[in-house]
Amino acid sequence: MAARLLLFLALVCLQAPPWASAQQPEQEATVIVKGSAKIAETDQSYVCATMDWWPPEKCNYNQCPWGQSSILNLDLDHPFLAQAIQDSLLSAAFDNLRIRLGGSLQDRVVYDVGTNSTCSPFTNVSNGLFGFSAGCLSMDRWDKLNDLFQKTGAIITFRLNALDGRHNVQRSFWAGKWNSTNAYDFVKYTVSNGYPVNSWEFGNELSGHGTGARVDAKLYGKDVTELRSILQQLYRAPLSQPLLLAPGGFFDQQWYTQLLQTSGHGVVSALTHHIYNLGGGDDVHLMRKIVDPKYLDRSEDTYRDMQLTLQRHGTWASAWVSESGGIRWRFNNGRQLVSNTFMNSIWYLDQTWNGSKYNTKVFCRQTLIGGNYGLLDTETFLPNPDYYSALLWHRLMGNGVLSVDINAPRKLRAYTEHLKAKIQGITLLLINLSNSTGYNVTLQNDLNVSVDRTSGHRRRHSSFSHGLKRAVSWLGGKASSESTKRDEYHLTAKDGDHQGRTMLLNGVPLELGDDGSVPALNPVPAAVDSPVYLAPTSIAFVVLPRFEAKACS
Repeated sequence: MAARLLLFLALVCLQAPPWASAQQPEQEATVIVKGSAKIAETDQSYVCATMDWWPPEKCNYNQCPWGQSSILNLDLDHPFLAQAIQDSLLSAAFDNLRIRLGGSLQDRVVYDVGTNSTCSPFTNVSNGLFGFSAGCLSMDRWDKLNDLFQKTGAIITFRLNALDGRHNVQRSFWAGKWNSTNAYDFVKYTVSNGYPVNSWEFGNELSGHGTGARVDAKLYGKDVTELRSILQQLYRAPLSQPLLLAPGGFFDQQWYTQLLQTSGHGVVSALTHHIYNLGGGDDVHLMRKIVDPKYLDRSEDTYRDMQLTLQRHGTWASAWVSESGGIRWRFNNGRQLVSNTFMNSIWYLDQTWNGSKYNTKVFCRQTLIGGNYGLLDTETFLPNPDYYSALLWHRLMGNGVLSVDINAPRKLRAYTEHLKAKIQGITLLLINLSNSTGYNVTLQNDLNVSVDRTSGHRRRHSSFSHGLKRAVSWLGGKASSESTKRDEYHLTAKDGDHQGRTMLLNGVPLELGDDGSVPALNPVPAAVDSPVYLAPTSIAFVVLPRFEAKACS
C-alpha cells in the first residue's frame, strides 16, 4: 500500500513521543501551527454518543446485534455503564458526556403519559415502518433513565416523534398535520419532574428523500414552529429554554433551506444531520476506504454545504451531527470486526475532525451501546477501541480550531484546538494511514522565525520550544510538568491486528479494572524539540501545555 499519513492537529496544547522502529522505513513531515486566530469553534461537549430504540428482533443479514441495548430494555444498573459515562473527578471516564436518545423507530414511539392505552413494546409487523409496530415509553422507564443521567452527569438530547397524526399517502411520503398532544404531555411531565433535557430534536431522517418516511419541508417548518411555542410555554423562565434541533436527517440543501425559511428566525437552534460515509458494510474494499484520504475527504462537501446554508439562510442556528456510524447501507447496524475494532478509530477520528473544521458544534456517535458500532460491547459492556478514542478527544481537545500549514511526503492533515483546561496551549492529533512507513513529524510555530546561520536565510524554528511558556500538564496521572517536555498518547492495535478489539496506549492494553473502572490514560513524556515519531497505522495525541498561540489566550 502506498504510504499515506493522516494528521489531525487539535489546539488544546499537546504533543506526542518517539516510537521509532529500525525495522520500518521512515519519512519526514512538518506541521506549522498558525495560532493567531481560530478558524472554527465547537461546543465544549462536542463528543456525543447515542442510545437507540431497536429491539432484540432487529435483524439484518442473519445478524441480530442489538440484544438488550435499547432505550427500553438496557440494563441501567450495570456497573460498567455508569462507570463509562459518569462525572467524577477521580474517574478516567467522561465528564458531562452528551447522550442523544432517538433513532429510526422514534417516530413510532408513544409516550405513556396522559393516555389510556396499554403501553406495548415494539413488535414485528410486515406493514409497519421499518417492519415494526408502534412502541411505548412508560414514565417509570423515563424516570429510571433520568436517574442514570443525573447520577452520571450526562447532558441529554431527546428526539421526539414527528409522525404522530400524519398518514402515509404514497410510498414513503407522509402528509397531514403533526399531532402535538402526546409530545406536549411528555415534555410537560419532564419539566414538572425537573429532568434537565438540554435539547429536543424533532423527527428522524424525514428530510429530503427520507429513510422509510419523508415529510414536506414547508409542513415540517410549521410543525417545528409549533414545537418551539410548546417549549416556550412549558419552560417559563427565559434562561431555562432548551435547544430545539431539527431535522435529524441526511443533508439535502434545498430541503434544509426551505425548513429555515418556513420556520423563521430563532426557531431552530441547530440544524442536525447524519453521517454514514463508508457506504455498504458488504463492500470488499471497505478496509481500503478507511485508509484512503481521498475517500475520507468526500464528506467535506456535506459539512461545507451545511455551513454555507446556515450562513445564507440561518445565521442564528448552528450545525450538529446528531448521528454518525460510518457503515449504514447493507449491514446497517455497523459491521462486525470493522465497526468495533481499532481500524474504525481512523474513520471515527477523521470524521470528528472533519466536522469540527466546519463549525459543527456537536458530533454524536452511533451508538453508546447497541449494534456493531457501539462504543461499548452490547453483551459485555466492555469498551471497544473507539470508546478510548472518543474519551481522549473529549479530555484533550478544546473547542477553538486553528489552521495549520503542512509539508509532508504524502497526505498529511492537521487539526488544532484550544487546550480544554483553560490553559494556553494546543493538542495535536496525528493519524498514520500507511501500514508500512513511519513518520518523523517536526512541529513548528508560525509566530517564531529565526535566521539559518549556515545560509543567512530566514527560517521558521524547527520546534515548538520557542513558543512554549512554562509547560504544565492538566491531564493528571503521570503527565510531565517541565517546560522541556511534552506529553504523548500513542494508540496502536494489539499484536498489529488492526481488526482486533484491543487497543494499546503507549504499548499498554486498555482494559477495565475488575470493578469496571476505566483505566488511567497516562501519557509518556518526550523532549519538546524532538520530532514526533508516528508508527505505521497508528494514532497519536500530542499535548503541549502553555504553547504560545494568540487565539488561545
